[in-house]
Amino acid sequence: MHLTQPSAPLLDIAAIRTEFPILQRMVHGNKPLVYLDNAATTQKPTVVIDSISEFYRQHNANAHRAGHVLGAEVTSMYERAREVVAESIGARADEVVFTRGTTESLNLLATSIGARLGPRLAEGNIVLTEMEHHANIVPWQMLRERSGVEIRVIPLTDDGALDMGRASQLIDASTLVVSCVQVSNTLGTENDVSTLCQWAHAVGAISIVDAAQSVSSMAIDVQQIGCDALVFSGHKVYGPMGIGCAFIRRELLSDLPPYQGGGSMITNVSFDKTTYADGPMRFEAGTPNIEGAVGLCTALQWRNALDLRDVQSYKKMLTDELVAGLRLRSGVHVHGAHHGHSGIVSFSIDGVHPQDVGIMLDTHGVAVRTGHHCTMPLMKRIAPQGTVRVSAAVYTSHDEIAQFFHALDRVMKVLL
Repeated sequence: MHLTQPSAPLLDIAAIRTEFPILQRMVHGNKPLVYLDNAATTQKPTVVIDSISEFYRQHNANAHRAGHVLGAEVTSMYERAREVVAESIGARADEVVFTRGTTESLNLLATSIGARLGPRLAEGNIVLTEMEHHANIVPWQMLRERSGVEIRVIPLTDDGALDMGRASQLIDASTLVVSCVQVSNTLGTENDVSTLCQWAHAVGAISIVDAAQSVSSMAIDVQQIGCDALVFSGHKVYGPMGIGCAFIRRELLSDLPPYQGGGSMITNVSFDKTTYADGPMRFEAGTPNIEGAVGLCTALQWRNALDLRDVQSYKKMLTDELVAGLRLRSGVHVHGAHHGHSGIVSFSIDGVHPQDVGIMLDTHGVAVRTGHHCTMPLMKRIAPQGTVRVSAAVYTSHDEIAQFFHALDRVMKVLL
C-alpha cells in the first residue's frame, strides 16, 4: 500500500534529525531505530545533553545557599531557567514552580488546593474529563477520600471529542475545580480548554490545564487560555526527565499552603513556629533538580527557536499520514477523530492483542507504546485490551512512517 508523498515541509527535518544523537542508533543488530513513542518521552538534542554535562563539569553546586562563586553561578542559572519557562508560556517568573514533572505538579495542586478549600470540599465538586491521564485522576480521588468532595466526569462523544454540552451542565455553582488535559495522550484530541476555563471562572472555580502533550508543538499562552494553573513535564519537550513545572497564577499561588516542608521554602524556623517563603520557593523544599532545570531551559530555548506554526503544520501532516495509512488496512481500527496536529494515533487490530503488535514491531526496530497509556477509564470505553499508540515528533521523518507501515504489514501477516 502506498500513500501520496506529502509536500515538502517548511522545516528542515533532515537537519533537525542530526541534532538528536539517538536517532542514529541501530537496534537488534542492524536495524535503524524508528522511534515513534514520543508521547511517552521525546528524545534530546545535543545542546540539551551538552548543557547538563557542562553544568556538572563547570558549575556543580547548590542554588540559593552558598555565597561562593559556584553557588552564585548556579543560582543565576536556576533562576534564568525559571524566566525562560515563564517567557515560553506567557507567565511571570514568580508564577513558575519547578517540580519533578506533570504528576508532581498535579499532586501539589490537588493537595494545596484541597488544604485551602477545607470544609467547602464536602459540599462541592471537581470536574475532570473522561480522557484524563491517571496523574489528573488519582490525586483528586485521594482528595475525595480525605474530604468527601464529589468528582464529576465530562464524557466523550463517539468520535473522541469532549461533550461540551454536557460539560456546561456539569460545571455549576458547586464546582470548585475544573482540571482538564489540553491534548489527550491516548487519542491526540485537542480540547477547547479556554472555554472550560471561562466556564470555571464564571462559577468561581479554579481552572487547571494539563499541557504535557501540547507544549512540544503548540504556542502556550496562559493569559489567552485564561487558566489559573498549567502543568507540563520537561521530558516531553526535548528536555531531561525528573523536571517539570507548575504555572500557578500569582493570586492563587499566594493563597496556597506549602505542599512539602524542608529547606529553602522558609524564611524563619523555630521550634515554636515556621514562616514560609513567598512565591514559588514556598513549593520547592529541599535541593532542587538544578541540572534538570538547566536542561529544560535549553530545551525550551531550542523549541522556541522553531516556528511553531511550521511544527504544527508538519505534525498535522504526519498525523494525517498515519491515520490514512492505518485506515487503508483491513481489520485496523483508529480511535479518535484526529483533526489536529498532535502526532498521536492509537489503533487496534481485530483479534490481535496490542502487546503482541508492539513486541513484533520492536523486532523490526520500530518503537511504539502499547497498553492503556495510563488512561484506564478511557480505555474501558474504547478498547478494553488497550491499543497500539504511534506518536510522532518534529524529528520524525516520512521515511520512518513508511518503515513503520512496512513493519506493520509484516507483523499483520504473521498475527492474522
